[in-house]
Amino acid sequence: MTAPLPIRRLSTKTADFYAQLDALLAFDDSTDEAIERAVVEILASVRKTGDAAVLDCTRRFDQLDATSVAALELPKAALAAAFEGLPQIQKDALQTAAQRIRAYHERQKAESWEYSEADGTRLGQKVTPLDRVGLYVPGGKASYPSSVLMNAIPAKVAGVGELIMVVPTPRGEKNALVLAAAHIAGVDRVFTIGGAQAVAALAYGTATIPQVDKIVGPGNAYVAAAKRRVFGTVGIDMVAGPSEVLIIADGSTDPDWVAMDLFAQAEHDEMAQSILLCPGAAYIERVAASIEKLLPQMSRKDVIAASLSRRGALIHVVDLEEACTVANRIAPEHLELSVHDARLLVEKIRHAGAIFIGPYSSEAVGDYCAGPDHVLPTSRSARFSSPLGVYDFQKRSSLIEVSAAGAWALGPVASTLAHGEGLTAHAKAAELRYKP
Repeated sequence: MTAPLPIRRLSTKTADFYAQLDALLAFDDSTDEAIERAVVEILASVRKTGDAAVLDCTRRFDQLDATSVAALELPKAALAAAFEGLPQIQKDALQTAAQRIRAYHERQKAESWEYSEADGTRLGQKVTPLDRVGLYVPGGKASYPSSVLMNAIPAKVAGVGELIMVVPTPRGEKNALVLAAAHIAGVDRVFTIGGAQAVAALAYGTATIPQVDKIVGPGNAYVAAAKRRVFGTVGIDMVAGPSEVLIIADGSTDPDWVAMDLFAQAEHDEMAQSILLCPGAAYIERVAASIEKLLPQMSRKDVIAASLSRRGALIHVVDLEEACTVANRIAPEHLELSVHDARLLVEKIRHAGAIFIGPYSSEAVGDYCAGPDHVLPTSRSARFSSPLGVYDFQKRSSLIEVSAAGAWALGPVASTLAHGEGLTAHAKAAELRYKP
């Protein structure tokens, strides 16, 4: 008989509960020194020799030989052909997801605005899209067409001029769903390169691959390390940690549903985190029983088991009010409110990447086709950051048009403050415009 899965049971009544919780949430995001050294070397090489370094890395790491980087670019016809070659059910699913994602993000577009003051001074904000964005997409076996849609569509809705996708194709292995998603999302160019060398090519530009303004999209440890290092030369979306789900349940949801939602997060990798908060001790044990019953049926049962035993927890809370307090402490990437009258809890939540309201709102639907973006802050960064959206592909410029009368009104204020800071040239620049 298989031993029960050793998933943690915690209780907020324990004196050191928050210390235990903090230990559970702790995640070491430091990169292995060997990875850092390799990434530094790759970035320097691509910066120095451009296409030649990209070709060398692609040959070494992806076992893909090419005579030029241009030969690694896929024509748009190849993307269209990948889409046309899919079974109809997959075509329909991609199109439905894309339509919903686009409709949601259309509502996020910021607009330019101006207003006039009584003296004729005009102030405002000009919103413009980024000129060029790079999208990194994992390749080979770890292929995620949903990530293509979730990253590319907000960029196109924002009005980004050119969207360049890079995707590794180890030994020439291409994923038709990924290429089809790029076709539907309107990706402009696709290069079959990956790893830190792809990030470097996008960040610095080569003879073939133009420099972008921002790089978005998930990747392995080498990609994450490279994105950290090129930040400042270009913008990046975020350096994401392991995926997370936190479920607040009141015992009214089928425990099999809750167990499967915990599994859905845990199957990403061994470091993913799945946590349940519930005021009912008996219900927690029902969920634990569902976990034991359903786990053997999962194709990734070993990964799920490792994730739940390492970083998972079933936490007994006093009531739903306390559950919300704990949830705000955790600041999860995904928060499911699997309770009656779930809307009543929404106002109590301050920190979460995405909030799934009610028992029918599974995080899995959010990952693929609900509409909001699935690129979300992890590792408690929901305390200060937001989901990826159209606003990540737009920038704002302040508009300041001071009238002659405004110079007389504002100049003395600027002069006084400038003198207070010891910046006499600042003061004089303001004074020249109002002193006769």
